[in-house]
Amino acid sequence: MSTPAAAPPAAAPPATAQDVESSMGFRPAKGAAFTAFFALLLRDLRVLQKGFVLFAIRTIMQPLLLVFVFTYVFPKIGQGVGGSAAAEANFSTLLMAGVIATSEIFQGVQAVALPLVQEFGYTREIEDRVMAPLPVWGVAAEKIAAGAVQALIAGLVVFPLALFIPATPVHLHVHWLFLLTIAPLGAILSAAFGLTMGTRIKPQQVPLLFAIVVLPITFLGAVYYPWAALEPIRWLQILVLINPLVYMSEGFRLSLTQGVPHMSVWAIYTALTGFTVALTWVGIDGFRRRVLS
Repeated sequence: MSTPAAAPPAAAPPATAQDVESSMGFRPAKGAAFTAFFALLLRDLRVLQKGFVLFAIRTIMQPLLLVFVFTYVFPKIGQGVGGSAAAEANFSTLLMAGVIATSEIFQGVQAVALPLVQEFGYTREIEDRVMAPLPVWGVAAEKIAAGAVQALIAGLVVFPLALFIPATPVHLHVHWLFLLTIAPLGAILSAAFGLTMGTRIKPQQVPLLFAIVVLPITFLGAVYYPWAALEPIRWLQILVLINPLVYMSEGFRLSLTQGVPHMSVWAIYTALTGFTVALTWVGIDGFRRRVLS
C-alpha cells in the first residue's frame, strides 16, 4: 500500500524592498529620514549651545529694554501709562503678553532668516544639509523646528523679567491649556515666517528685513494695546488683521491675563493656525526653489 505523496512546501512570499534593504544592512528610507532630521536638529542646538552667550544677549536685550523702560522707568519718573497706580499696573500686565509675542517673532525670524543668508551665500552650507538622506522639504522643516525652539526660549525669558523689573505689580493669571498651545503655535509661526522671509527675499535685501517688515508689524501688532482699543480707528483695526503678531499678542493675553480685553478664542486659534500653515507652505516652497535653482 503506497503512502500519499508529501505536499510541496509553501512558496515563500516575495521579498519586499524593505526586506532587501534590511538584508543588505541598509536602513529603511523613512527611518533614515527621521534620523537625519533629528541629527540636523541636534547639530543646530549644539551650535546654539556653543554660542549661548551671544544668543542670550540677542534674546534678552529687546524684551529687557521694553519691560525696563515701560514698566520701571516711566512709573519711577512719573510718566507711567494710565496716570494712576491701578492703570499703570493694568498696562504692565497687558504689555507682558505683547512682549512675549514680539520676543518670539523677533527670535524666530532672526534664528531662521539670517543664517539662511550665509548658508545660501558664501559658506554654501546648505549644500551639505540637502545631501542628508532627507527630502528637501524635510531640511526646511528642520529649519522651522530649530527656529521654533529658539523662539520658545525667547518667550520664556520674559517671565523672570516680569517678576523682578516692573515698578508696578504685574497680575498674571495663567490659563495653562491656552498657554501650552499658544506658545508653541506662535513659535512655529515665527520660525515659518523667518523661513519665508529668508527664502523669498534676495540675500542682499535681508538686512533691510527688520526695517521694512519686522518693525512695522511690531508697532502695529497689538503689543502695547489690545486690538479692541483700535475701535476708534476702524480702518486701522481692520487693516492690522493681516498681521500675525496681532493674534500672537491677543493669544498671550488670553493665556496670561484676566479682565483684559482680547479677541475670541476661535478667532485667535483659527488665525494662528491659518498663518502657520500658510507661512510654512510658502517658506518650504521658497526653500525648495532656492535649493534647486
